[in-house]
Amino acid sequence: MAPLHRHTRMFRPLPVAIGLRYLRAKRRNGFISFISMASILGIALGVTVLITTLAVMSGFQKEIRDRLLQMSAHATVSADGEPMGNWQHAVDVAMRDPRVAGAAPYIEIQGMLAGPRVQGAIVQGVDPALEPKVSVLGEKMQKGSLDSLQPGEFNILLGKELAVWLGVDVGDSVVATLAEIQGTPVGAMARTKRFKVSGIFEAGSNEVDRGVAFVNMQDLERVLRVDGVTGVRLKLHDMDQAYTVARDLALNLEGYYRVSDWTQENANLYHSLRMEKTVMGILLSLIVAMGAFNLVSSQVMLVTDKQADIAILRTLGLTPGGVMQVFMVQGSLIGLMGTVAGVIGGISLTLNLERILGLIESAFDIKLLPEDVYYITGLPTDMQTGDIVVITAVALLMSFLATLYPAWRAARTQPAEALRYE
Repeated sequence: MAPLHRHTRMFRPLPVAIGLRYLRAKRRNGFISFISMASILGIALGVTVLITTLAVMSGFQKEIRDRLLQMSAHATVSADGEPMGNWQHAVDVAMRDPRVAGAAPYIEIQGMLAGPRVQGAIVQGVDPALEPKVSVLGEKMQKGSLDSLQPGEFNILLGKELAVWLGVDVGDSVVATLAEIQGTPVGAMARTKRFKVSGIFEAGSNEVDRGVAFVNMQDLERVLRVDGVTGVRLKLHDMDQAYTVARDLALNLEGYYRVSDWTQENANLYHSLRMEKTVMGILLSLIVAMGAFNLVSSQVMLVTDKQADIAILRTLGLTPGGVMQVFMVQGSLIGLMGTVAGVIGGISLTLNLERILGLIESAFDIKLLPEDVYYITGLPTDMQTGDIVVITAVALLMSFLATLYPAWRAARTQPAEALRYE
């Protein structure tokens, strides 16, 4: 036995060799093998579902985020309650930052638009030459063009839903009552101005299509009788650096400015999406935990089935720690196989999800994401490497922890008691 022992240790540690042999060997008790296979399938199923679900949720989060930000900036720097008169200098300073992809001034004010019907909206004054650097407004025009916002013409661009609600089309006029009070001989009155509808856009976001209108920045300055803008909007190469870049710009301008980024302006939606993904990940991890619990059951039954083998190994000199390692190796390999199968299945399912949904829609003649109900058509997915790494690590950790108790029970086996009836 000693030469065999030395020969085995030349290639791998003895507990690993025995654990691999237990994994490959045919057991007398087929029920244990069935539970082991159920553990592998349970872990694989949980990992597959986790990867696919988080990829879909990340896809929806990215789609919603992109739709919100395509008509607005990643960050804004605005004067502290006063018009920003040096906006051209702010734009020049911002564009010198290599992290900034574009910068443009804007004026923003609440207003009430009146056509055949009345609807409240945010009226934004923009520069048609600089606006394409921070938004895709020009690309979203269904009628008219962004270039129609020429100074002095008092044209206005409306969202598709806002135009329908007001009952107007291109060529019609709307009266804008702005939230700016002016003193008159008869008392305080809001500023009003008639604008001509020169274009209609559709951003694909209900908040923008129904609640925002665009006019020329100089026209809005004349109506409000101010010399300056609300602030400067920034578009970045990496939106996750939005707050840092905006803060650096405010510090370089040497004054009192208000800095905000897209996570603050859409805080409720941003945090709710992240919370939904986190909660969903935790809940679906219970499927992996269920597979790991089955692994505990199969390992406990295996230890009971191998009592005589454990006693013989202890008699031949294997320490309790070595016995524990044998069953930890065997159980961990089951968890590893389930995790690897789940990762492969999850990636394959995510990559072919659109095709599978298309087959389901064709087979049952249904529309899972109808275009007249959802802005997002199809099923967007965003499979992130970080999510896959975390899921794999959690599955492997659960599988490893599931082997500790059975392995500990095996290490406590007393050779005399186990061999009493052999």
